[in-house]
Amino acid sequence: MAIGLDVAQPPEPENPEDYDYETCPFHGSLSVRGQVIEGRVVSTEMQRTVIVEREYEVKVPKYDRQMKRRSRIPAHVPEVLEPLSTGDDVKIAETRPLSKTKSHVVVEVASDGGED
Repeated sequence: MAIGLDVAQPPEPENPEDYDYETCPFHGSLSVRGQVIEGRVVSTEMQRTVIVEREYEVKVPKYDRQMKRRSRIPAHVPEVLEPLSTGDDVKIAETRPLSKTKSHVVVEVASDGGED
């Protein structure tokens, strides 16, 4: 609970002199705030970045029904949580902007889903 969330603390990095402490919420100076979102990893093509997709329902008042929607969120993966694979269920937390599109960081790997 070092980062203010109820997630397990990963072990210390193997190479402390080469580790990027600036973008790590567990062992570095990156603070998490705002939303905590659960989703599934759908892409691992980029280095230290995954695309997390979450599905949610929105009420359509005109028809009094629920409609499914999806959002895809790019999230930074700290080196202590690598490697992730497609299909893993993860928990991501909002943080300061890390790049043009990344404002979330992976804080927990809930389960290994495997390839879909």
